[in-house]
Amino acid sequence: MAEDIDPQVVDYVHTIARRARLASRELALLTRSQKDAALLALADALESGAAQVVAANTEDVERERSGGMADGLLDRLTLTTERVQSVAQALRDVAALPDPVGEVVRGSTLANGLTIRQVRVPMGVVGMIYEARPNVTVDAAGLGLKSGNAVILRGGSAASRTNEALVGLLRAALGQQGLPADAINLLSEGGRAAGRALMTARGLVDLVIPRGGASLIQTVVTESTVPVIETGVGNCHVYVDAGADLSSALQITLNSKTHRPSVCNAAESLLVHQSIAADFLPKALAELAGAGVLLHTDHRAGEYADAAGIAHDAVTDEHFATEFLALEMSVAVVDDLDGALAHVQQFTSGHTEAIVTEDRSAARRWVNEVDAAAVMVNASTRFTDGGEFGFGAEIGISTQKLHARGPMALPELTTTKWVVEGDGQVR
Repeated sequence: MAEDIDPQVVDYVHTIARRARLASRELALLTRSQKDAALLALADALESGAAQVVAANTEDVERERSGGMADGLLDRLTLTTERVQSVAQALRDVAALPDPVGEVVRGSTLANGLTIRQVRVPMGVVGMIYEARPNVTVDAAGLGLKSGNAVILRGGSAASRTNEALVGLLRAALGQQGLPADAINLLSEGGRAAGRALMTARGLVDLVIPRGGASLIQTVVTESTVPVIETGVGNCHVYVDAGADLSSALQITLNSKTHRPSVCNAAESLLVHQSIAADFLPKALAELAGAGVLLHTDHRAGEYADAAGIAHDAVTDEHFATEFLALEMSVAVVDDLDGALAHVQQFTSGHTEAIVTEDRSAARRWVNEVDAAAVMVNASTRFTDGGEFGFGAEIGISTQKLHARGPMALPELTTTKWVVEGDGQVR
């Protein structure tokens, strides 16, 4: 708790939070055109400073590579000039989106003449605690600005130099626009204690969003005294049903697993209906292995791998429960749709679950019975993404059920207030 943290660290975080609170009040007054102009200026600043960002990122990547960081995590950490340009474009995409602030969610005129309306307003100060993903730094800053929120960012130490370079550029661009630099804040001191001070700064911080591995998320959820929106790990499945188009199923499986295996919407498990396993699995396993995927198979899938001479090992429940974030996948043959649904119910993290089938009844059951933030029918799990959904950048993918679920973008960074107008009514 806060009393167990170094008082100097608490004071450091609380000072930043108070400045962010003041900045948030200024942001709440901005028009959409002012916020959009600022976002475009931030995007330009990132592109102009791309060389500076990449140089800082190279230091982080080389340090972490020497320290033995896994390839999948190194991929998440790495920023190239092209990736910086992509991050800058995400800010421009956010600028083009509707402003949620001021939207009337519902309203009416009562019998006594009072008019009431529920209006979207900014949260205020939003804290982000995340790991080695520097793109999150920019996404959070951009979405915070557009939704009228000040942000306090606590990124992982692996991306420390990169985050300092990014936030330095963003804060300078805000100042050049006449906006408060304290709308975007980075906790660059205090280590993990600063993160704990942030998540216990109740009254100064309105919301904390963790984004990273299961351990980080669980720590924030259990220790935070500030309200939390829980983003979850992505133990995602692709189920190839008896009614699947096998050519389509192969493409979806490969894309879901190999397109970018280090992200949370990559598939980690493949389930195949027993009636089409003989036709589908030899080709699918060969293609996956050819793409470098390490295969963990149950005994039925293993028989097809053995017959085709494909390397594999025996799957365990631990494999089925793991978010690999790498070229690694568990594979099982199921008796029927009920078996697939039972397997997913047991092992899903509630992120994204995909079925490949031309059977409308099976698709309907999948959609209705799978408990996940996103369910896919004949589409790759890789589409669970704010940008792919047309939301622009996302601040995370929520696997909880309160307030926000799935890709979280602008509306999820607002709350509401009731505005009541009368002409002298009393009760």
